[in-house]
Amino acid sequence: MIRVLLAEDQAMVRGALSALLGMEADIEVLAAVADGESAWRELQRLQPDVLVTDIEMPGLTGLELAQRIARQGLPVKVVIVTTFARAGFLRRALDAGVSGYLLKDAPAEHLAQALRQVQRGGRAIDPQLALEAWSEADPLNDRERQVLRLAGEGLSAGEIAAQLHLSQGTVRNYLSEAIGKLGVGNRIEAYRLARQKGWL
Repeated sequence: MIRVLLAEDQAMVRGALSALLGMEADIEVLAAVADGESAWRELQRLQPDVLVTDIEMPGLTGLELAQRIARQGLPVKVVIVTTFARAGFLRRALDAGVSGYLLKDAPAEHLAQALRQVQRGGRAIDPQLALEAWSEADPLNDRERQVLRLAGEGLSAGEIAAQLHLSQGTVRNYLSEAIGKLGVGNRIEAYRLARQKGWL
């Protein structure tokens, strides 16, 4: 029996995935939660075999959950089910130790098959995305990504500096590096391009 924890912030999708997996004889949905923090608490309490999660969620994102699972050395495999058909997201997911990456518009039976494959120690990655993922590398480093994300949320250099415990000059340097690497004119264009590519 494959024991699954489901994390998805959209109630209708969460209900549908839970019902879908519940029809499989060899899969048991232990719980279905709406945000990353709840998922982290339930992970530790229930110790599932597989976490099925979206990328974008309130609290912790699916990628942050995967990173935390890897850091803590928990024996939980992570399968991401998302609308983000972007190679940048897949690359970051693989870097975070994710075992599966499926798109929400894939046929329903693919999810159960993916869970079985992952449980056996394999990987289940959307094939078209897998091809794209290696065609264009993410030029940003972690700190540039962090600073650019906050700038895109409307924070000033001073506010970003305070939040990340950096000097304003260092923040401006990171923003300048990100803008240069992405070949755009300003921080807003850099943020938009990086979001579009799945690098944020």
